[in-house]
Formats: sequence, C-alpha cells, structure tokens
Amino acid sequence: MPFESNAFDVVICSHVLEHVPDDSKAMHELHRVLKPGGTALLLVPLAMDGGGTDEDSTVTDSAERNRRFGQWDHLRLYGKDDYLSRLTEAGFEVSTFSPFEAMPAEAERLQLNPSEILPIGRKSSASPSPSGRS
Repeated sequence: MPFESNAFDVVICSHVLEHVPDDSKAMHELHRVLKPGGTALLLVPLAMDGGGTDEDSTVTDSAERNRRFGQWDHLRLYGKDDYLSRLTEAGFEVSTFSPFEAMPAEAERLQLNPSEILPIGRKSSASPSPSGRS
C-alpha cells in the first residue's frame, strides 16, 4: 500500500481479504500501516462451525466459488479459528466483539447474525517499524 509505516490510528478492512489472492501479504500490510497502539476492524465472512479455511486457487467457476465460498468472486471462506490465527501471524493482537453479547436488543433490532463476531486487531505499542519499508 502506498502509505508510510505507522500512518493510521484506525484501519477498517471490511469484506476485502476474501477477494485478495495473497491475503497474508495484505494482512501484514494492514499491520504495517497501523500505528503502534492502533486498532483495526478486520471483517470477513466467517464459517463459524470450527472448521478450517476453505480456499483453492484452482476454483475458477463462478457457480463453484459461490457454492464453496459464499459468493462468486470470493477466493476463500475463512474458518473462524484459522482467520484469527492468520491475523495473529500477521502481527496483530487479536480479540473479538460479539454484538449479541454486548448489546442484544440493538443487535436483534438491526437483524445481525447472532453467531457473527467482529475481529479486532491491535498493534502492540511496542511494535517496531517494519524494516525496509516506509
């Protein structure tokens, strides 16, 4: 990304990573541009069944992508635990927020999915700047 390292206090990445061929690189870039102590909201479609991420770069048929990944232009469907692990591997301190646990009446009024969680990544205030990048 064409941004300096440690440039943003907050990063919102909403339903993008499932479209990106190299999601690991993208996650590392999001971490790089986040300021130490910063917060990232990192939303993707999640399979909440405890399974792993389903991804296969050889799947190019739109109907098959829709069946497996939930949408014709998605490259993967993340498993919840695997996705949180990938964010951790990219350098984030990861937590989750459940609207139904925090504000059940409002979540129901907004017709949110009761099983959905919002992954939140934080960059440690002790995180060093990535070497070789600015």
